[in-house]
Amino acid sequence: MKTKGVISLLSFLFVSILLLTPPSVLAHCDGMDGPVVKAARKALETGNVNLVLIWVQKPDEETIKEAFEKTLTVGKLNSEAKELADMYFFETLVRIHRAGEGAAFTGLKPAGRDLGPAIPAADQAIESGSEKILMKLLTETVRNGILEHFKEVQGRKKFDKNDVEKGREFVKAYVEFVHYVERIYEATKKPADGHFPGSGEGEVHK
Repeated sequence: MKTKGVISLLSFLFVSILLLTPPSVLAHCDGMDGPVVKAARKALETGNVNLVLIWVQKPDEETIKEAFEKTLTVGKLNSEAKELADMYFFETLVRIHRAGEGAAFTGLKPAGRDLGPAIPAADQAIESGSEKILMKLLTETVRNGILEHFKEVQGRKKFDKNDVEKGREFVKAYVEFVHYVERIYEATKKPADGHFPGSGEGEVHK
């Protein structure tokens, strides 16, 4: 099989596995424009607490229900009270959500943060019901990364056996290429649940 064919196959397999893995939206769960706060806004607008209970563990349901009722009650006083009460609920919900996944809460992050291309593409795929843009992004990223490292090691492969320095350059390129491929492979074997290693990630869904 030609080199490009092998790389295309690797890219396809890598992306396919990612798409079969439950999507993680926790990478931006602490943002004011993240999925948790969006759910909270909708819940407060409709008076339906069930819209946010899905974001916390069952043992935390009562805490969220109490915070929800308090927020609705205080919010009826005036616009300023509503704003403060809503923020209190957002922070409570996100804090408890993250705690349930073993992640620390460091405060709500402002809307419009640079989350990189992957998270917005994943969200867009879910909202639109089409994975095409996400598939294109991941496939091109993996393919370009493999090609870059592969060309580097191939370019240093034919060296004078008596030129130790050139040999070391080849070894360096070789090791980087193998490790790069290994990291991609390992990424496809780990669940995408949780926030980070040792605190829920890879154990059941940021």
